[in-house]
Amino acid sequence: RASGAVILSLVAVLDGQIVGHILFSPVTVRDGDQQWTAVGLGPMAVLPAFQNQGVGSALIRHALDHLQKAGLEVVFVLGHPQYYPRFGFKPSKPYGIEWEVNVPEDVFMVLELRENALAGKRGIVQYHPLFNGV
Repeated sequence: RASGAVILSLVAVLDGQIVGHILFSPVTVRDGDQQWTAVGLGPMAVLPAFQNQGVGSALIRHALDHLQKAGLEVVFVLGHPQYYPRFGFKPSKPYGIEWEVNVPEDVFMVLELRENALAGKRGIVQYHPLFNGV
């Protein structure tokens, strides 16, 4: 946390056992000599014995609500294209926004926590340097 690489970290606890975790970190979106900041979701993990029971969904919903109430506007995720859209995530490329790493278009997604938060914004997303090479 002291590195500034964590914006939000939550755990799911069941009967005193941590069964899931989600982390959000700051990202920078660069467009030429301009830049703006947003949030990146990941990693998220749920113990195998507790998967497909709503733990991950609950973590995501609770975290997104917290981020929205904190005034954050845009969240990016690199993730499964059949999972994250249920939370409102959409491919980022149609918005003119891509990740700095070449990945299939449908796996890098964005969510506006405030309506029209992406209006007039575009660029290349860079995660916090501590995530380089992960």
